[in-house]
Amino acid sequence: VQLQASGGGLVQPGGSLRLSCAASGTISSIDAMGWYRQAPGKQRELVARINRGDSTNYAHSVEGRFTLSRDNAKNTVYLQMNSLKPEDTGVYYCNVLASLRGRLGLWDYWGQGTQVTVSS
Repeated sequence: VQLQASGGGLVQPGGSLRLSCAASGTISSIDAMGWYRQAPGKQRELVARINRGDSTNYAHSVEGRFTLSRDNAKNTVYLQMNSLKPEDTGVYYCNVLASLRGRLGLWDYWGQGTQVTVSS
């Protein structure tokens, strides 16, 4: 399974960015897919995740500002980030939990990360 992420960059406070992540490979079905982030000196944390059945979890700090959506046909998730703050700065990692063709169980994959910097 490969995760192709895009959309990071430098933006001023109050600005917007949109991240996308496409999963490819021998995926049978996706159980959950979303984004985590890691700021310098901090642990990786959940930003937003969409689960089987379309329920979505958000970090409290991003609720009302970030929106996660999914294109099932493309195995792709999109994270629309609005009203960005300096504390949103970090490396954003795409994550997918999926079942694979020909294999039992659920498999956990991470993308390589994309930098988001919010600064004036």
